[in-house]
Amino acid sequence: MPLTAREIEPVLACWDEVEGAQARLINHSENHTFQLDTPARGSFTLRIHRAGYQSRGSIESELAWLKALRQDTSLPIPEPVPGRDGQMLQRFGTDDGERLAVLFRHIPGSEPQPEGKLDDLFGTLGIYAATMHNHVTTWQRPPGFERQVWQAATILDSDGLWGDWRIAPGVNRNNRPVLDRLDSALWLRLAAYGTSPDRYGLIHADMRLGNLLVDGDKLTLIDFDDCGFCWFAYDFAAAISFYETSPAIPVLKAAWLKGYQSVRQLGAEDIAAIDAMVMLRRMALLAWIGSHAETNLAQQHMNGFADGTAQLAERYLRGSLWP
Repeated sequence: MPLTAREIEPVLACWDEVEGAQARLINHSENHTFQLDTPARGSFTLRIHRAGYQSRGSIESELAWLKALRQDTSLPIPEPVPGRDGQMLQRFGTDDGERLAVLFRHIPGSEPQPEGKLDDLFGTLGIYAATMHNHVTTWQRPPGFERQVWQAATILDSDGLWGDWRIAPGVNRNNRPVLDRLDSALWLRLAAYGTSPDRYGLIHADMRLGNLLVDGDKLTLIDFDDCGFCWFAYDFAAAISFYETSPAIPVLKAAWLKGYQSVRQLGAEDIAAIDAMVMLRRMALLAWIGSHAETNLAQQHMNGFADGTAQLAERYLRGSLWP
């Protein structure tokens, strides 16, 4: 069951800024996200981490990258708020045990909708991704930096970070064979592509529509909770999460590539690897839907997702995801 506003009251004492705040749950996916409206200092966003998903060190590493990006680039991204003790990461107790929490300054805007005109937005997303990728190729990570790794083993194996795609809703004897063939093909394709530093490093890894806020002409990228080590091209795959079968994807891909390459060049091999990244992400989402079936997001996309993944797999294995 989602946490309630009453259950998170103890952690609010960690920040002067949210004294007297009214809390309301605005999202329950990997974590709980609350909006805090205060009588004197406006609004804030509170992220309560899911127990057992990210370690304290991993969250502190995410916050270190956020701090560096805010200092070294002009990217519009969240601003964490330190607590009374000067620390960004706070802990508190609930009936289910200790929880970790981070407070962010409120960012105005709304989530873009998939039926909207998104090519300009994807051009901007390409610029954002390239800017981050350039940053991580020169950034000196602090000692002890730790984030999860998104690779074939951590996505496709039965003990993957987001669960086992084989037991996801909708996987059955009809679609399982093509999904097995896809699994094997991805292992080979990703091994051949390799992890040289020009194509692999620290990425956001979840630049989907649900993690964007549009406010007029401003596009803000939020929620770095899944950032980790992966192929740079995976950031495009994550951007089309849950909508990989849309006929608009080729246009959005072209816009993303144009924006990206205005900042950072991609080789032909990198561009050719994008389809594999899309299928790797799709398999990650299939596993996620199974392991997070209680969430509204999983329930929204559950019906037909396995069959849609199998259809994409057939096209991928034939040589091309899109015409």
